[in-house]
Amino acid sequence: MVKMEEIQAYLEQLGKNSGMVLGLESIKELMEELGNVQDRLKFVHVAGTNGKGSVCAFLTAILMEAGIQVGTYTSPAVFGRLEQYRVNGKDITEQEFAEVILEIRSACDRMTAKGKRHPTVFEVETAAAFLYFARRQCQIVILETGLGGSMDATNIIPNPLVSVITSISMDHMKVLGKSLWEIAQAKAGIIKEGGLVLAVKPRQPKVCQVLEETCKKKHAVLMYSDEMRAKNIRYESEAQKLCFTYQGLGEITLSMTGIYQVQNAVCAIETAAVLRQRGYAVHDSHICQGLRKAQWEGRFSVLCRDPLLVLDGAHNTDAAQKLRETLKRGFTNQKIIYIIGVLADKEHEEMLKIMLPLAWRVFTVTPDSPRAVDGAELAKEALKYHQQVRYCPSMKEAAVKAFGCARQEKAMILAFGSLSYLKELRQILKEKLDDDR
Repeated sequence: MVKMEEIQAYLEQLGKNSGMVLGLESIKELMEELGNVQDRLKFVHVAGTNGKGSVCAFLTAILMEAGIQVGTYTSPAVFGRLEQYRVNGKDITEQEFAEVILEIRSACDRMTAKGKRHPTVFEVETAAAFLYFARRQCQIVILETGLGGSMDATNIIPNPLVSVITSISMDHMKVLGKSLWEIAQAKAGIIKEGGLVLAVKPRQPKVCQVLEETCKKKHAVLMYSDEMRAKNIRYESEAQKLCFTYQGLGEITLSMTGIYQVQNAVCAIETAAVLRQRGYAVHDSHICQGLRKAQWEGRFSVLCRDPLLVLDGAHNTDAAQKLRETLKRGFTNQKIIYIIGVLADKEHEEMLKIMLPLAWRVFTVTPDSPRAVDGAELAKEALKYHQQVRYCPSMKEAAVKAFGCARQEKAMILAFGSLSYLKELRQILKEKLDDDR
């Protein structure tokens, strides 16, 4: 029996060796070696800048309520590789993961023996999703793109049941392009000939133009999901529940409480309606119950309530603006302590401008990533916008300092800035909570 450590080592080494290669040639060759199992599956393909993972979580919960065998593939992993592959909300087991990776490694070896390029780690991981979900006989697969859309390995799939495009904003500019127009074109690359497209209604005319022109060129039907259809948005029970009304469904309650989740929930509601039109028995009760039960760790997720401790993966300007709105709508009477760690390829100065006016105290850290901004340098930037900033050389020091301040002042703690450090911070914070009990 192959150990998980061996599989992890193989993938980590592959990540170092292969880097990032955009394009579909290698994934097509790999899937041919695996019998093109993706052609046996039905997909909801999800692209966008922010909100992809949350929409996937909402849709998964809705389809589970409808009794549909649903596979969900998301990336990147935040708290562990296995969470990227879920059937009916449950992670793939280590043994199942090892089996599919071993089969894919054999297929890669056959490719290289023929003189072909070895697939990248993301291509291997994506192939693993297709193989696993086919084996589990999933009726629908919720498939999140990795980077962009057009040249993303997930775009090898046949015409999906519906292509979903969440909000589009500036991110990954080194790869996708330096303009909103270029980024929108990359995201719109998932639109297939004659397909159905549901897009969160863009605020930027340029993005609308890209989507509409792409759909016209590909004879695809474009529908817009509009969060303005959600009415009476409010927080209840000390911001533990987010509620709104939606025509035809009545009262909707979300356990995912970032205010930006209203937009994502409406997108999921209207995607579920499309699936109903495609013949799937998704009823109103399934939608309401699924939205209420859905969870997505790392997106305004509450780790504890005494003190209130929230983790959020906001890592670009658009996400920071949405996070700020959440704080202003639901947490106006609380002192808020930030723990911030960011990556160098993100617009961190803009994020600081947006977020720091709402802070009481700020602790900066250095994520464990070669792309990380040094926490000491981040603290210097933060001092331009806030007086109470302190750099912590370790995550543990940041957790201890933040907890001490929060309990003394009855404040809440918000950790954000990059998904890359939330796993380590969550573990440290959990240990701190256990020590305090």
